Amino acid sequence: MLALDPNIDTKKISTGKVNTSSTKSLPPPTFTADDLRQRIRLAVDRRVRDGVLTYSTDSCRLVNSEGDFLPGLIIDKYAAGVCLQIGTAGMECWRGAVIEALTEILSPAFIYERSDTESRKREGLPESDGLVAGALPESLIITESGVKYHANLSTGQKTGFFFDQRENRALVRRYCAGRRVCDCFSYSGGFALNAALHGAASALAVDSSAEAGGLLSENARLNGAAVDFAEADVFSFLRQPPPYVDLLVLDPPKFARHAGEADRAARGYKDINLAGMRAVAPGGLLFTFSCSGAVDPYLFRQIVFAAAADARRRVQILHVLTAGPDHPVNIAHREGEYLKGLVLRVE
Repeated sequence: MLALDPNIDTKKISTGKVNTSSTKSLPPPTFTADDLRQRIRLAVDRRVRDGVLTYSTDSCRLVNSEGDFLPGLIIDKYAAGVCLQIGTAGMECWRGAVIEALTEILSPAFIYERSDTESRKREGLPESDGLVAGALPESLIITESGVKYHANLSTGQKTGFFFDQRENRALVRRYCAGRRVCDCFSYSGGFALNAALHGAASALAVDSSAEAGGLLSENARLNGAAVDFAEADVFSFLRQPPPYVDLLVLDPPKFARHAGEADRAARGYKDINLAGMRAVAPGGLLFTFSCSGAVDPYLFRQIVFAAAADARRRVQILHVLTAGPDHPVNIAHREGEYLKGLVLRVE
């Protein structure tokens, strides 16, 4: 590809490869295997230096695609092993070099691949899913902020776990003591588990998936935590209405996969936040999130404010949330800032 400055006749700016079916950026044309190895090593070092990997956390995102200047590459650390995900044709060319670099830098007990995303299909690439090197333990257990979780790399969501909510799960600990906590769209129950282990009066997890309930039960036993589970559609559950809760978490799945679905997603977020605000006791807290990249932080806040007006509740913002430092965002890649959240006091 030849890029030209429209203001200067035939001036070459740079050259590089392009996949015409992709909207993703590619590594620069002078990119080498040494560059790849150095960027992976730097990303790993920063997870330690930034306080992400500690004595109480052995798992996190090691490489966050564009955010670590390696577009199309995600690497997650699961205890002694790693799981990689390649999402672009450009990075697929470097697959062998990625595996070599991981082996050299980390000497992982296993390397697993979960390259089964929609973006990969759009790139015209086949799915690639399975063990690449080493051996998976019979039961893979990871530790995050002192809480233990079962992780399933072959069937779990994302690469097997939602690392992007680590710091927000820990924040629940500050507010949960003595409160009735309800964790909606709970999946593995991270918010409910943190609450139960740090003084909540009660902890309830709600999810429409029976599989999520089974995973939560395993995690609760693993930590010696008392968490109840309700298998239910969250929208219906909150509209019943349930008894008031003191701290409600709304962490729904992605409502908009692309910009064309943003309007429909906005209606969904409005409905769930309206129902949530009506379920929160006066003076209670609402942790509300969106992981839809097509819904930007400004629009999300407008949606939540509209829900507050319809619920006729006075609301204060206590925190504006995003993913942790293991999910850095390239300042030139706005789409990387997909997770946004608010902690609200609802009067």
